[in-house]
Amino acid sequence: MEERPETELISIPATPRVSTPEILTPTGQRSPRPPSKEAKSSTAWTPTSFISPRFLSPIGTPMKRVLINMKGYLEEVGHLTKLNPQDAWLPITESRNGNAHYAAFHNLNAGIGFQALVLPVAFAFLGWSWGILSLTIAYCWQLYTLWILVQLHEAVPGKRYNRYVELAEAAFGERLGVWLAVFPTVYLSAGTATALILIGGETMKLFFQIVCGPLCSSNPLTTVEWYLVFTSLCIVLSQLPNLNSIAGLSLIGAVTAITYSTMVWVLSVSQQRPPTISYEPLSMPSASSSVFSVMNALGIVAFAFRGHNLVLEIQSTMPSTFKHPAHVPMWRGAKVAYFFIAACLFPVAIGGYWAYGNLMPSGGMLNAIYAFHSHDIPRGLLAITFLLVVFNCLSSFQIYSMPVFDSFEASYTSRTNRPCSIWVRSGFRVFYGFVNFFIGVALPFLSSLAGLLGGLTLPVTFAYPCFMWVLIKKPTKFSFNWYFHWTLGWLGIAFSLAFSIGGIWSLVNSGLKLKFFKPS
Repeated sequence: MEERPETELISIPATPRVSTPEILTPTGQRSPRPPSKEAKSSTAWTPTSFISPRFLSPIGTPMKRVLINMKGYLEEVGHLTKLNPQDAWLPITESRNGNAHYAAFHNLNAGIGFQALVLPVAFAFLGWSWGILSLTIAYCWQLYTLWILVQLHEAVPGKRYNRYVELAEAAFGERLGVWLAVFPTVYLSAGTATALILIGGETMKLFFQIVCGPLCSSNPLTTVEWYLVFTSLCIVLSQLPNLNSIAGLSLIGAVTAITYSTMVWVLSVSQQRPPTISYEPLSMPSASSSVFSVMNALGIVAFAFRGHNLVLEIQSTMPSTFKHPAHVPMWRGAKVAYFFIAACLFPVAIGGYWAYGNLMPSGGMLNAIYAFHSHDIPRGLLAITFLLVVFNCLSSFQIYSMPVFDSFEASYTSRTNRPCSIWVRSGFRVFYGFVNFFIGVALPFLSSLAGLLGGLTLPVTFAYPCFMWVLIKKPTKFSFNWYFHWTLGWLGIAFSLAFSIGGIWSLVNSGLKLKFFKPS
């Protein structure tokens, strides 16, 4: 066979059975742009479309066999793309050996967390009917937008949108996409990591007090020192190199989240309810106060469904070919994960509200158990519950921080044109951990902003994916598909504004200041 020019992208072997190149070298573009008009007009073309029976008919048997072999290879690879070596250096796309199990672990770890334990607080303002209805609608809505993101990961042949911001750039344009997507995704990554430091440190302090009891020393660690201990543990675990390498931690985080969520509602419903319990929604002094409180409660429900900023990143860790696209195992794992998420969120919300009604403390389920049943529940069970929360916070910190690590290293590799060394990578992660620690110390109320931040980040989950579907898939104008996605998208934007206003009002008036644990 003749030598091929050096400018060719890949070599074509003579046999069709070869390993998928994408497992060895990532093929996703770093910053894909919307397809040009010429590309749109030729979307039906594939690399094998020219190898037709009509084309093969006058060709002899040996040449026909070579072309058939080449056709099988191209169908296995799926598409010819320009290889980008930088993706092989970055934490999210460094390893492409993910599978459906990893997808389930990561989605569970990202989708269940401390925000589920404050859902009964929202029910105290919404009541039974509106509480269950809003939680059900939010769950179905976010599950549909999750499916949209999974499908859009490889919406353009030959390109993989490996990060949420990349897909936003492809849909909205480079400048507008960055402007719309960077702030909410940065909060959901870095802001959630800071909140996890606050919650994890306070939980470790309570765990120590429960286990130690009256034998504690006269000079225990302060809350800030417990923050530092938790941050140090997070930094040690963050040295794992890439997203696939933390699959074991995600499994631990998922198991612990399911376990402590189940323990919390089972312990609550198994105890005697307070005698003055009532299921009437909390009344406010004025009609405007009631409206803002309801908006803030709906923001809490929206904040319970997070993790969409990690969907594309999780899917990019999987190999993808024409015959075996990545969206198949990703959606299979996501369905399993969100079954368990529903099995955790709905019992916590319904069981917690049934057990405490409108007497639910603003801190959520753990505060309620501590306030009403601290003398009825054995100390061992309370200690195990708090320890599981600590493990879950440690695991969630890793997956929510990975996009930030990826951004740090992308900036470094683009400037130096070489991968990060171990020392540079470790330095980035130590720096990031302590920045979050200092932000948490300076703003200790950050974990109290669930309603406000649920409204601010709602477009990432409920609105942007609908707009992206219309702008990239381009359904027929004024069709049902077109109207449906535009309506969902603008409803998401409207809800985001309303919930954000409700959260701001709640903070200003101290009507619903969400603090996960009581100050001690």
